Amino acid sequence: MEPSLNVLGGPLQPCSNKPLTGFFRDGCCNTGPEDRGSHTVCVIVNAEFLALSKYLGNDLSTPRPEFHFPGLKPGDRWCLCAARFLQAAQEFAAPQVVLEATHARAADIVPLELLRAHAVDTQS
Repeated sequence: MEPSLNVLGGPLQPCSNKPLTGFFRDGCCNTGPEDRGSHTVCVIVNAEFLALSKYLGNDLSTPRPEFHFPGLKPGDRWCLCAARFLQAAQEFAAPQVVLEATHARAADIVPLELLRAHAVDTQS
C-alpha cells in the first residue's frame, strides 16, 4: 500500500491520537472505499462548530464510553467528513484545518482554496 498524501502533496501527517480519530481509528485522516463519509479533513474543533454539529444531528461533544469516544472539546483535533466541513463553511462555522494532516481526497469534495482559507499554521 502506498503512503497517503495530504492536500499539499506531501506525506499525510497524523491528526490526533488523543482523542483517537480517523475512519480507521489510526490517528490519521486516511480513507478508502469503505469510508463513505470521506473522513478526510483534519480540523481543530471549536465551540461554534460543535454546537452546529449537534444541531445537525451529530453530537460530537457528548462522551459515548460504549464506543470508547470521550467526546470532543474545543481545541481537539478530529478527522471530519469533508461534506460536513463544507456545510459548516457555508454556515460560517467551519473549524480551523490542519492541511498537513488533511487527506488529498478531501479536495474531491472541498475546494482547496476553501481548505486553505481555514488553515492553521501548525509549523510554528
